[in-house]
Amino acid sequence: MYETSDAIELNFVDLGWSFGIMAVAIALSNWQKLGLEKQLLLATGRSFLQLLALGYLVSTIFDLNHPIPIVIILGVMLLIATKATQERIDHNGKSFFFMILGSLLVSSLFTLSYVFSLIVHLKVWYSPRYLIPFTGMILGNAMNSAALSGQHLIRSIRQNHREIETYLCLGASPRQAIINYKYESIRISLIPILNQMMVVGVVSLPGMFTGQILGGSDPFNASSYQILILFMIVLTNILTSILVTEGIYRKCFNKNAQLIV
Repeated sequence: MYETSDAIELNFVDLGWSFGIMAVAIALSNWQKLGLEKQLLLATGRSFLQLLALGYLVSTIFDLNHPIPIVIILGVMLLIATKATQERIDHNGKSFFFMILGSLLVSSLFTLSYVFSLIVHLKVWYSPRYLIPFTGMILGNAMNSAALSGQHLIRSIRQNHREIETYLCLGASPRQAIINYKYESIRISLIPILNQMMVVGVVSLPGMFTGQILGGSDPFNASSYQILILFMIVLTNILTSILVTEGIYRKCFNKNAQLIV
């Protein structure tokens, strides 16, 4: 029988020593002349400040236990994810912001509604202990999936514009002309999560599983939650990629079905 125990808490002294890990990484970059010292230093500072602020913010929200601040923080997360996704897609002056926003929102809401309705039965829908971590994990992965599928579709359309225009001249609709590129883009966006699922528990230990184990949770319960999270990520990713590629391809043609990329 597994017995949970109190987790070993890290104080500011321990966090101070943890900077030594990054100091070694920066020293190695300098030694090998990789030129990554500034990036590593910036990433260290940003991740430290952002996660520390997140810890205090979430702790405050937990204490308040009110839906308004929870909805606000989730909204901010969604906006940041949308902006980051658009910046990674070569939009060439076109505005994909609201299309990406809607795609991330719809896919995340669908997945969360399914999980909280049928699997994790919350006493109140805005329970921050579950809503914030679940949303953060699926939204972060959906953001990457949207960027991968969107960027690949635009690149494919530009590289194969003559072939697409030939299909259009032969009477194909815009959808028929680009459908293979759309499917390929969706498949590519799912490669990272599928690769992770293939070796999870054998080669890699996911973050949620590791975090729960360090927090003293029962390993079987931690595994169950990790399985749920992986399945949630897959569903959200594929929904997001479908919606994003659909929105992007529509913006690549005008009302006369002419390619305008």
